[in-house]
Amino acid sequence: MNSLTPNIRAERRAIRQLDEAAANRIAAGEVVERPASAVKELIENALDAGASRVEVAIADGGKTLIRVGDDGHGIAAEDLPLALSRHATSKIDGSDLLDIHTFGFRGEALPSLGAVGRLRITSRAGTDAAAEIAVSGGIASAVRPAALNRGTVVELRALFHATPARLKFLRSDRAETQAIADVVKRLAMAEPFVSFVLRDVTGGDEGRVTFRAEAETGDMFDALHGRLSRVLGREFAENALAVDAEREGLHLTGYAALPTYSRGASVAQYLFVNGRPVRDKLLSGALRAAYADFLSRDRHPAAVLFVDCDPHLVDVNVHPAKAEVRFRAPGIARGLIVSALRHALAEAGHRASTTVAGATLGAVRPGPSAPRSYRMDRPSAGAIAAGIMAQAPAAPGFAETAAPSARVEAPETEAVALPLGAARAQVHENYIIAQTADGIVIVDQHAAHERLVYEKLKRQMAENGVAAQALLIPQIVELGEDACANLLGLADALSQLGLVIEPFGAGVVAVRETPAILGEVDAEAMLRDILDELDDLGDSDMVRTRIDAILSRIACHGSIRSGRRMRGDEMNALLREMEATPHSGQCNHGRPTYVELKLSDIERLFGRK
Repeated sequence: MNSLTPNIRAERRAIRQLDEAAANRIAAGEVVERPASAVKELIENALDAGASRVEVAIADGGKTLIRVGDDGHGIAAEDLPLALSRHATSKIDGSDLLDIHTFGFRGEALPSLGAVGRLRITSRAGTDAAAEIAVSGGIASAVRPAALNRGTVVELRALFHATPARLKFLRSDRAETQAIADVVKRLAMAEPFVSFVLRDVTGGDEGRVTFRAEAETGDMFDALHGRLSRVLGREFAENALAVDAEREGLHLTGYAALPTYSRGASVAQYLFVNGRPVRDKLLSGALRAAYADFLSRDRHPAAVLFVDCDPHLVDVNVHPAKAEVRFRAPGIARGLIVSALRHALAEAGHRASTTVAGATLGAVRPGPSAPRSYRMDRPSAGAIAAGIMAQAPAAPGFAETAAPSARVEAPETEAVALPLGAARAQVHENYIIAQTADGIVIVDQHAAHERLVYEKLKRQMAENGVAAQALLIPQIVELGEDACANLLGLADALSQLGLVIEPFGAGVVAVRETPAILGEVDAEAMLRDILDELDDLGDSDMVRTRIDAILSRIACHGSIRSGRRMRGDEMNALLREMEATPHSGQCNHGRPTYVELKLSDIERLFGRK
């Protein structure tokens, strides 16, 4: 039996109290998973101390040195030994574990770091003299005088020297350095009015600055926009939409990128709850659902979102690393994110990201080549005649000919001034060339019309409702009592989408109607998919997503096909409808429907500027 269950011992073992050093090392395993975890805890302490500037220095990916200095209010000399005791903190009094307004509150970080590394804290509180304390392997030294102008400097050397087995699980120095940089950038986004500096001092001396973000000024949105431009890059800032919405005590702010500025993975998604960086499945799922109608499954949105609320509405004490949270009303939080982002995307209208134009220019810009010399030759008579013909006035009107492109009369000034300009030509029977006031626009006629038809179908369905088809014989599905209770809680919402279910005994539901647009469906499989989504995200948009997918396919087949010759008035009508229709900047799969090139960019392509 013991061979089958090696963790079970035959003899009874006595219960013993672990000593403080062992308890701290165990706690460190939860709080400090890697050097980036230590950096996170120390920066959060600095921010809780009211720092306006935080400087971080690391060596060898944080394995040999982590030093975090701040200009906060510091720690009094007499409090330094207490700061190294477990569950000793100045941030809460213990009377209300939900009333948390700081990053830290558990009082575990410093003693955990001291248990697995060589820790030194130097601090100066107010006008008091500076003092320092050191701890190695859980054994603290006496407090002694030190030199420091202001704030606190925490230096951690030889991380995990007391638990060398943990070192084997760390990644390369480069990977650990990257993880630390990610932590610093996330916290820099959370606090745009604080300056951050990250320095790699591997090899000694002053090292090199790998990240710097000076404190921003202005209101919160301006400061956040400036900080995101510094942290995530100018392209994200240029293509991000401001988000500001509130619902039942939850306030959502931040920036969400246009669908055409999407990524191949979820690496550009940053979520914060009451200023705390989190990796929350509920919030990530809501972000994905908000963009589901605009991106294909292999593309991911980019966003930086902050959810702020009364601390009593969210539990941040779910995990020692404080990376997970639990909302009292998760459905409200999810609904707020989905509705706010969809509203922001609709407000963007036909706008597409500037990176589309940049990619286009990069594709057409000639690559480097050896210098060539040119000689002006006298053109032949045939070439001169062809040039004269090309400059002759075009025949008025739009003609359906076998020419490789369709031409349109010179646009009126009013049309050129519109966002998408006036159509000048159609090339390869699929691309509309329009002239704007300061450049040109190239429109993919099929992709653009597909999105227009899709949006029209969705509006019609929203106005008239989803038609349901009654089943001749209701389908009886056994799901279990808990699953039935969860599903019946959504019965009203599902009926609005054409899916009508009723209780049919204990743990059983009857499906009486299904959405007509879906045709013949496997009702049981659909219900189980809905339940899976409920378990995973706390809500389900599965039925609506399937209906939208059908509408998208209908729009694809009912839109202007590639290869169809369009008249000038048709092309201009398409441009005007795009300007008036939300989300027309991308097709149903998230690809851009048009590219805008500024005249200055085109002139640079030809060396005119």
